[in-house]
Formats: sequence, structure tokens, C-alpha cells
Amino acid sequence: DVQLQASGGGLVQAGGSLRLSCAASGFRFDDYVIGWFRQAPGKEREGLACISYSEDGTYYSDVTGRFTISRDNDKHTVYLQMNNLKPEDTAVYYCATGTYLHYCQRRVTLDEYNLWGQGTLVTVSS
Repeated sequence: DVQLQASGGGLVQAGGSLRLSCAASGFRFDDYVIGWFRQAPGKEREGLACISYSEDGTYYSDVTGRFTISRDNDKHTVYLQMNNLKPEDTAVYYCATGTYLHYCQRRVTLDEYNLWGQGTLVTVSS
């Protein structure tokens, strides 16, 4: 059973922090990248960041300096640390991987990600 499970979302005031987790199972974790995405109501899904086993995080959105992606291969888990949260960060956050994604893309292409977690809701109040 190949599965990704996102967790750690919740309610937070503007300026606060959350750490999201993505737990992976059912595949060789070290061979594949994990990406973080978000989708706000009525908006397109947005790629945020990606990390591989041997590379530093790659960021695709204007979250550099506030969001940090990291990976614990022993725990088969990828994290997204989110600091200085803003109301516009409110969205459902997803983690995902792809069959042929062994390294992070320079520019994110959502179609290459074919395995998605269920998502976790982040709500930032003003």
C-alpha cells in the first residue's frame, strides 16, 4: 500500500507557526522526492517546495524565508516548517511524489506528481 499522509494543520493566528508532516509508506523512500503543495478555495493548486534524499530544498513560490522543507529518511517523513503565517496562507496543504521524480524539478510541474496525500487544512486568522 503506497501512501502519503499529511498532518499538522490547524488554526493559528497571523504571525504564528506550524510544522506540517508527511509520512510515507509502501515504497523505497530514499529514491523519490517529496513535494509540498497548497490549494485555497477557488484557486489553482500551488507548488511550494520539494526535497530529495541528496539535495537541499527547492522552493517554487514566494515562501522563501518563511517556509522550510526538511526530510528525515530514518522516519520516512518530510516536514514543512511554516513561520510568520499570514491569512493568505490559509489553504489545504498536500504532500505528493511521482513515479519518476528522483530529483526535484527546477520548475514544478504538477502532472509529474501522481501520488498524493489526503491534505491537511491550515487556517490563519487575522
